[in-house]
Amino acid sequence: MDLRQLEYFVAVAEERSFTRAAERVHISQPGVSAQIRQLERALGADLFDRSARAATLTAAGRAALGHARAALAAAGAVGQAVDEVNGLLRGRLTIGMVSGCTMTPLFDALAAFHRAWPGVEIQLLEDSSDRLVEAVRGGGVDVALVGTAGAPEGLGVFTVIEECLVVAVPAGHPLAAAERVTLDDVVAHPLVCMPPGTGLRTVFDRDCAARGLRPSIALEAGAADAIADLAARGLGVGILSESMAGRYRDRLVARPVEDARTPALLAFVWRDGDSPAVREVIAHARAAFAPPGAV
Repeated sequence: MDLRQLEYFVAVAEERSFTRAAERVHISQPGVSAQIRQLERALGADLFDRSARAATLTAAGRAALGHARAALAAAGAVGQAVDEVNGLLRGRLTIGMVSGCTMTPLFDALAAFHRAWPGVEIQLLEDSSDRLVEAVRGGGVDVALVGTAGAPEGLGVFTVIEECLVVAVPAGHPLAAAERVTLDDVVAHPLVCMPPGTGLRTVFDRDCAARGLRPSIALEAGAADAIADLAARGLGVGILSESMAGRYRDRLVARPVEDARTPALLAFVWRDGDSPAVREVIAHARAAFAPPGAV
């Protein structure tokens, strides 16, 4: 027996007609009949009861049908696996990165991917997190590292960092010495934060809205360094994540906002079931962002 015979057998079984099966597989009806006869001789049993108008399966045919379908599916999987490898030998991968990102492991992941698959052209672009998420949904970007308030629905997600908001202020600021800092305390001051469309801003706005608070945004900046510089000069209370604020301990005091409950995520997002190139770059990202000593 061969795969062609199994294909014809499945077609006749599903169409319940040699004529319709012939139309489906694009050969003549006598050709289908001849191949089925050869298959039956090889198996030593009739697969169809030909006494009725419709082609109905015999007991042997019913027993063989599931295995025939599985054999055809396995053969298709072989071709798909080869196609996926070929797809990794060429093509383009568009990677989105939230503006102002300085995550060294991301660049390590891209370098490792490029060494493994040098035939794939990497295109890197920066944008706001919300626009990158929509670009991933629409197919314009293959995978993106974004800041987000919770995992975007309908996308694959690999979370790199999950943390809550902090305020970053100079040592002499009233919030630096406060026993506890709440959102009510924060919005009593002019603020310096990320612009709308960024993950941190979405988290902050969502928490304020939940408490009916209207913050006074004095200045907006798309990079953590700029927010820190402005806050250090007393131009407003900086709103950052804990890991961001930790880089500025030499000039700013970071205090957690106790009732800011929405987690801020830094995460890779991609469409589920996407290309093998995407799966490969995510695998390299997982390795690059793994904690030291992790297997």
